[in-house]
Amino acid sequence: MTNDITVLNSHYGIPGRLIFKEGDGGLVFAEVTNEFSTGRIYLQGGHVTHFQPKDQEPVLWVSDASLYETGKAIRGGIPICWPWFADHPNDGDKPAHGFVRTSLWEVLGSGETDDHETFIRLGLSDNENTLATWPHSFSLELNVLFGTCLSVSLLISNNGDRPFTFTGALHSYFNVGDSRRIQILGLEGKDYLDKVDGFSRKKQEGPVVMEEETDRIYLDTSAECVIEDPVMHRAVRINKKGSNTTVVWNPGAEKSGTMNNMGKNAYRNMVCVETANAANDTITLAPGETHLIATTFDIST
Repeated sequence: MTNDITVLNSHYGIPGRLIFKEGDGGLVFAEVTNEFSTGRIYLQGGHVTHFQPKDQEPVLWVSDASLYETGKAIRGGIPICWPWFADHPNDGDKPAHGFVRTSLWEVLGSGETDDHETFIRLGLSDNENTLATWPHSFSLELNVLFGTCLSVSLLISNNGDRPFTFTGALHSYFNVGDSRRIQILGLEGKDYLDKVDGFSRKKQEGPVVMEEETDRIYLDTSAECVIEDPVMHRAVRINKKGSNTTVVWNPGAEKSGTMNNMGKNAYRNMVCVETANAANDTITLAPGETHLIATTFDIST
């Protein structure tokens, strides 16, 4: 594993298409530019922070107040939550959303498809630090494709000699014109757990709208979701695989103002619609088994 810019560009850079750079806090990222879109992915966390199709506004939202520090999660983009979603189920001292989003990933490969889209592959496996937090042998492979759409897939493998169970999410933050005016389609009639109301179980009536703080886990759904954004005059279609829960989150005005890496009014320009394995959607892998969770964002105007 290397974080050396020269070595990374020599082995995995693509002239005029993909270049590795050092950003704020010394964090290394890959910057992608092709005829379809631009993108950015940090090696810390395997964290996609930018996707912008040609002649469009950015699809992903990242906080202007986000921390760019070793061992600190970036606020926005697509953090990878694993091997647990939200707080650890029985140890509050362990990091929220697991350890993957602050771990340094290894570049496994990069290239272009026959359609001239650009991809990068990153990997992460168990080590002394992860085993101290979660005592299982695993490997993760992240594949990100930047083209007319953004496609992100995470392959999870059990490399040990006993089963393990996990939850997680591709915790996607979307850039919107005004969260109070959007609506999210695709979850009508679905039951959800309302975290704001003590995890009460409720049923979604009509499209999802952001009238106040929203934190919900929609259950037993693999459906496509669509963010209809009248301010940006576009729709973002979110398809997924390997996920039977969808998380929708917006902190609202009051909570947003208390989060030091969020910003007081940031809630107005973001919404999370997350491809998740959460709540009752737990995954158990026997030794040698794998699980793929994936999502694709398609923009229409």
